[in-house]
Amino acid sequence: MSGHRRLAAGLAVLLVLLTGCAGRDSGGGRTLTVLAAASLTEAFRDIGAKFSAEHPGVRVRFNFQGSTLLAEQIRQGRSADVYASADTRTMAKVVRAQAAAGQPRTFATNRLTIAVPAGNPAGIASLADLARPGPAVVVCAPQVPCGAATQDVERITGVRLSPVSEESNVKAVLNKVIAGEADAGLVYVTDARAAGEQVRAIDFPASKRAVHSYPAVVLKGADHPELAAEFARFLQGTQAREILGKYGFGTP
Repeated sequence: MSGHRRLAAGLAVLLVLLTGCAGRDSGGGRTLTVLAAASLTEAFRDIGAKFSAEHPGVRVRFNFQGSTLLAEQIRQGRSADVYASADTRTMAKVVRAQAAAGQPRTFATNRLTIAVPAGNPAGIASLADLARPGPAVVVCAPQVPCGAATQDVERITGVRLSPVSEESNVKAVLNKVIAGEADAGLVYVTDARAAGEQVRAIDFPASKRAVHSYPAVVLKGADHPELAAEFARFLQGTQAREILGKYGFGTP
């Protein structure tokens, strides 16, 4: 092969390589790790899919647990990119631990409802019915956001509950109602909606006076801080709010 032909062949190979590189998204191969409250499970899965569709090659990996447990893990040094909590009080613990990179921003709101099995065997019709003798009631533990919301409702209404169990997150409460292990449970409106026909939701006026805000923040030591900031901004946008609204979340 002549020198000119070898040069031409080399340039052709280089052009193919450069074209291939240019065709790759700058975010290719990156995984964004998001720690999120259990009540965000369904909505965030949809939001993650939408975010990934707009950032080719980027995968959003979620870990859904109780907000309090996640906050404690972060304070103990757990690595992640974004944290989304079910209330501001739990988020404040992360901020005080100096684990947040910047100020948290609220992206949604939520409130409680009464979830009963589809057939409502205990005949629950109001919050006061949860305090009468007989019904087995399940709530969240006081140290987690849905439990704090329950305490807010008790304080507002004067109704005092005697639950048969206190769970570590709202999904655990909901699952006991679905399984028939409880006659009623106080869960978020969004969780009752996500359960569909498995439960019946009974609204009560005082829940509108105990609304919880959901903040998110980029964490210090994030593997992908710029991408994490993009995700946090995405939560404030129209597409994310439409998805959140579909699942029953309110706007800040």
